[in-house]
Amino acid sequence: MANDLRFQVVGEAFKKKPLDVKTPVERPCEYFGKHVFNREKMYKYLPKDVYEKMIDVIDNGAQLDRHVADAVAAGMMLWAKENGVTHYTHWFQPLTEGTAEKHDSFIGHDGKGGMIEEFSGKLLVQQEPDASSFPSGGIRSTFEARGYSAWDPTSPVFIIDDTLIIPTVFISYSGESLDYKAPLLRALKAVNTAATEVCHYFDPSVRKVTSNLGWEQEYFLVDEGLYAARPDLLLTGRTLMGHDSAKNQQMDDHYFGSIPERVAAFMRDLEIQALMLGIPVKTRHNEVAPNQFELAPIFEDTNLAVDHNMLLMSLMKRVARKHGFRALLHEKPFAGINGSGKHNNWSLSTDTGVLLHAPGKTPEQNLRFATFIVETLMGVYRHNGLLKASIMSATNAHRLGANEAPPAIISSFLGKQLSELLDHIEMADKKNLFLMDGKQGMKLDIPEIPELLIDNTDRNRTSPFAFTGNRFEFRAVGSEANCASAMIALNSAVAEALTSFKKRVDKKISEYSEKSEYSEGSGHSPKYHAIIDILREDIKTCKPIRFDGNGYSDEWKEEAARRGLDTETSCPVIFERYLDKESILMFESLGVMNRKELEARNEVKWETYTKKIQIEARVLGDLSINHIIPVATSYQSQLLLNVERTSAVFHDEKAARLNARNLKLIEEIAERTATIETLVEQLVEARKVANKIGDEHQKAIAYHDTIAPMFDKIRYQIDKLELIVDDSLWPLPKYRELLFIR
Repeated sequence: MANDLRFQVVGEAFKKKPLDVKTPVERPCEYFGKHVFNREKMYKYLPKDVYEKMIDVIDNGAQLDRHVADAVAAGMMLWAKENGVTHYTHWFQPLTEGTAEKHDSFIGHDGKGGMIEEFSGKLLVQQEPDASSFPSGGIRSTFEARGYSAWDPTSPVFIIDDTLIIPTVFISYSGESLDYKAPLLRALKAVNTAATEVCHYFDPSVRKVTSNLGWEQEYFLVDEGLYAARPDLLLTGRTLMGHDSAKNQQMDDHYFGSIPERVAAFMRDLEIQALMLGIPVKTRHNEVAPNQFELAPIFEDTNLAVDHNMLLMSLMKRVARKHGFRALLHEKPFAGINGSGKHNNWSLSTDTGVLLHAPGKTPEQNLRFATFIVETLMGVYRHNGLLKASIMSATNAHRLGANEAPPAIISSFLGKQLSELLDHIEMADKKNLFLMDGKQGMKLDIPEIPELLIDNTDRNRTSPFAFTGNRFEFRAVGSEANCASAMIALNSAVAEALTSFKKRVDKKISEYSEKSEYSEGSGHSPKYHAIIDILREDIKTCKPIRFDGNGYSDEWKEEAARRGLDTETSCPVIFERYLDKESILMFESLGVMNRKELEARNEVKWETYTKKIQIEARVLGDLSINHIIPVATSYQSQLLLNVERTSAVFHDEKAARLNARNLKLIEEIAERTATIETLVEQLVEARKVANKIGDEHQKAIAYHDTIAPMFDKIRYQIDKLELIVDDSLWPLPKYRELLFIR
């Protein structure tokens, strides 16, 4: 009998039509930030002196006074009420990889038996959400429930529906951070301080260095009806079984192809809502895999970019459902095709320009460029294992090293010109070191086509950390990750490298100032000689992190190990890099996180890894025993009945010939279902053993080593059954149905 449910959801999914999304009459630039309490709104709703103090707080890190907070709260409430807002919430980023919020209304007692609407500076600045139910890694006991959320004025307040959303940090009663934003803000402060001091070698007028981030969000869309019929997608975010579709991405026809009509309607709706919330989305296109797409914004300050990405992921899921889709942010929802990443394009800029932009107009500008390139590489080299830990997760582990994702070895691609520059600095004399070519013109033999400007670096899709012109592209970040994790590690590593560079250069300057051969009359100052000498030391030191070849090759894995790079692939073991003495020293010396916070975060990471694999194991076992095996044996029974009837009609020799295929299938089904039952039993027993381990670290390792490897063995048998069993009986939507939107 046909599986009516499956065919019903498939049929209904294909009937879906795009919603008629009405684009606002205004142009995007006119409604951008409409729902954000940005500087324009502050200027309108705040007294002039309060506005100026708030700008000082945002731009220069000035202290926020309580009376200023009261005035800001009053202005915010007036704006919010004009927009139909009735509630407010402190919006924070706990260690769950998502966001959290508790909504309160504006109403309060008026002291006369009635109610009034109120919103004070105290309510704006601080709240006390219960911290006991959020991951804390043992920092707080369950009975020690107090935690605080505190307003982050550098990230604008915004409105969603009837609620005023206030971005905040989240800390425990004893002061430890329980979120991603607090350590991110500290890391950004550290890189600002260190980079500004180094900038003063080249330009004393620099006042501030900002870390910039431009993320590229990849995602899949599937029809909501099909999604609902796949318990594995519903509960784990990925398909735990499913044979390859005969056609997937092998024709390369989806990448940058024409966007399907229903998807285009979703994208328009998403972009309108994102722009109203101040998210500067700019790029949209089809990605490589079928049903895979990408959205990217303009660069922003890293803190704001992280907030906007977390908001965008939430918004994406809401808008997708309006259009009959489900948005999949899992790094590898489908086997055999590309997974999804979130490329983090990172750079540093000052109030005078971009530090990683080359070539400059003068040798001094190019010396500054080389300095920041080399010290970035130093940070990545010194902490390559930590950077890998910052992007590693149970979900991203499926993606790394497969189908165009970068490998699980951190290296940096610089391109031919930049590599030659660093080699030249290392080996040549100190004269004329920094004469660099800009973009080169390429003329095509087609009169109508103008001259093309060719970048001074190519792109290497196999590199986890590639220089791409005026920024580094950290390609290894996973699509559902909080960007803050990678940005905390990267900005801290660069801050430490710049701090060390400054200390060593100052020491050299002091030494050279006493030697006549380094005097100003010799052609270059002691400062110039000191910078060049330290740069040369660091270029030699960090050379192992530079790799311009194929990161997928087995030869590179062997070469990376010889270079001393971290080649570990076990997710729970990779997390250990957070607790290396070098990592703890770096984070503590910069004031980003202390040992207690790092240990707690690792406890959360190990526990989260275990729970994700545990859930997948339970779902896989349930689907195998309660869905796949019954369907397979039902089909086997049909085949047996067919064999019996064929034997009754035809003589023995002809019946044997006619039944040969069915008998082979009957035997194969019996063997594969028996194998599945055995493997599921082993899976259950392995979980029981692992669950008895008290130490979260060792439990995570046990789940990685003994339980996760069994998934592919079970899946292999199920996928083979999918090719055998009557299509009308198969209980789950197949890849050919999931991967092609109609």
